[in-house]
Amino acid sequence: MSEEKKFKFPTEIVELPSKGLLYPKDNPLSSGKVEMKYMTAKEEDILTNQNYIRQGIVLDKLMQSLIVSKCNYDDLVVGDKNAIMVASRILGYGKDYTFEYDGQEVTIDLSEIDPKLIKEEDLVEKNTNEFHFTLPHTETPITFKILNNKDEKAIEAEIKGAKKINKLASPELSMRLKQMILSVEGDDSRKAVREFVDTYLLARDSRALREHIKEIQPDMDLTFDFYPEDGGDTQEDVKVPIGVTFFWPDA
Repeated sequence: MSEEKKFKFPTEIVELPSKGLLYPKDNPLSSGKVEMKYMTAKEEDILTNQNYIRQGIVLDKLMQSLIVSKCNYDDLVVGDKNAIMVASRILGYGKDYTFEYDGQEVTIDLSEIDPKLIKEEDLVEKNTNEFHFTLPHTETPITFKILNNKDEKAIEAEIKGAKKINKLASPELSMRLKQMILSVEGDDSRKAVREFVDTYLLARDSRALREHIKEIQPDMDLTFDFYPEDGGDTQEDVKVPIGVTFFWPDA
């Protein structure tokens, strides 16, 4: 009998914007790299799975299917997930992404998107997802973390629970802050953090914290320079639209 033919899938190594510095040393993600395979018909089935689409988990399911490295997907921080998402699109349908913006067709090269790398000096300690910040208006010292996929799912579940009690409730911002903030003036109890966010955190300090996190967190620079066809001024830092055509080029 002839031996069964085995196919070997080509793979690529994706560099993570966090450089692995936000993960414990014993976590495979601390290598700062993830191995991914090229998209196949199996992944196209995932993309068209109506159940996944309705639940809003289709992209997570896709990326989990493409990751070859043995790692926990829920451990990934948001910026690293974005790097994997861009890599997934390139491995599936190529680097050229065409979409419509402001009434004209634009094509960008996804392989030229720059990562926004983490700075080790911003960390409290290497291989620890923890940062120091002093709120500028009340001068309150806090520590905080960058949210990972597990945190995002916990926030989503909590929001759904709150809306079951009050359909008009919109607690997302405060819930995200409660999940991000690790300690207030050295007190790391969840009770202290929740009470601080609900009662003492000024809106302007909240904004300053969110701006600081946006500045330091690892991510992909999903912006491009837009040149209007009418010859007007160049619009810079326009965000790449991640719509239906990002993973469904023929849609």
